Amino acid sequence: MAKETKQNLMQRTNQPNMFYGAKPELFARAKYLRENMTESEQLLWHKLRNNQLKYRFKAQHPIDIFIADFYCHQKQLVIEIDGKIHEQQTEYDAGRTAELNRWGITVLRFSNEDVMFRIDDVIQEIERYLNR
Repeated sequence: MAKETKQNLMQRTNQPNMFYGAKPELFARAKYLRENMTESEQLLWHKLRNNQLKYRFKAQHPIDIFIADFYCHQKQLVIEIDGKIHEQQTEYDAGRTAELNRWGITVLRFSNEDVMFRIDDVIQEIERYLNR
């Protein structure tokens, strides 16, 4: 994504720090991921979008060197949906969470199965965090 486009995006959000220094290349990758969400990401996005939980979430949001599945800047909350691959990369995920925590961001993780088969429980847990 061109720097000019990134600046326009940042102006539109009025919160330039919400990207935590993400590089322009990451924005193109995030756009691709938004256009190609997994089934579980689509299901959760359907519940998070349009301020349905009274907070604005962004899907596939660049933060520093990462792309969060979902991000609420107002609450500094990242929501990650973990597929089977995450069973083999627990160390990487822990490091990623630690890096996001250094920015003051909380990470909530749910499995694909949680989202697909227990979406109401997932939403309740997210609401508990948002309303604390």
